[in-house]
Parts: sequence; structure tokens; C-alpha cells
Amino acid sequence: MGCSFDCSENLYLGKNSVINAKCRIDTRGKVIIGENVSISNDVTILTADHDMNTYNLQGRIRDVKIGDYVWIGTRALIMPGVIVGKGAIVAAGSIVTKNVEPFQVVAGVPARTIRKRPAEKDFEYNASYKRLFQ
Repeated sequence: MGCSFDCSENLYLGKNSVINAKCRIDTRGKVIIGENVSISNDVTILTADHDMNTYNLQGRIRDVKIGDYVWIGTRALIMPGVIVGKGAIVAAGSIVTKNVEPFQVVAGVPARTIRKRPAEKDFEYNASYKRLFQ
């Protein structure tokens, strides 16, 4: 579906999770995606960058973890080292530079918390679905 992956390893995808069309997943570091996660079209998840505090812009690898029941909106960008907690939502077009707490909804550039989701009981939805055309 037009997705790209930087390496053939380091991607861990939980049960019933979906990576939609045209995503870029940088698997030079580990990308751990929980269960029932929906990653929308054109999402980018990075694990590698350059440390601007070094004289030679030294490269570095930092793993990304996406918790269970997370929804990441279209064209969001998840930066290296970020942890997105269980039940969180990342709004479309957001750039996530810091960890997202469980059940938080974040939006913007850079992404900031705009509200909290209810967390009183377990989620009951399944992010897996069959596409009409593949």
C-alpha cells in the first residue's frame, strides 16, 4: 500500500493493529506498536536523527513505542524516542516531539495536550478491518 520501511527488522506490530497507505516507518531503531492501534494514511514514525548539540551532528537512534488502542491521524509525525501511551489520540497533522500520556489527545505543531479521554473502563473496539480495495 505504498508504505516504506528503512530496515527489514525492528518493527513489532500488535494484534489487530493497522498501518494504512503511504506511511513511512523508520525501523533503524525499534518501533513497537501495541494492539488495536490505527495508524492513518501518510503517517511518519522516525527513530533516527542527528544530535544538534554535537559538533559533527552525530547520528543517534531512539526507539518509539505506541501503546494499545492508540489512534494516529493522517499526516502526523512521531519523532525519535517518543512513547505514546495507551488510549491516546494524535490529531491529524501533528508533530509529536515529547511523550504522550495515556488517554491524552494531542494536536498541533509541536503537539500539545488538548484534552483527556475517559479511562474508566477498558476499550472494546478492534482496529482491524478489511479494506474494500487492496
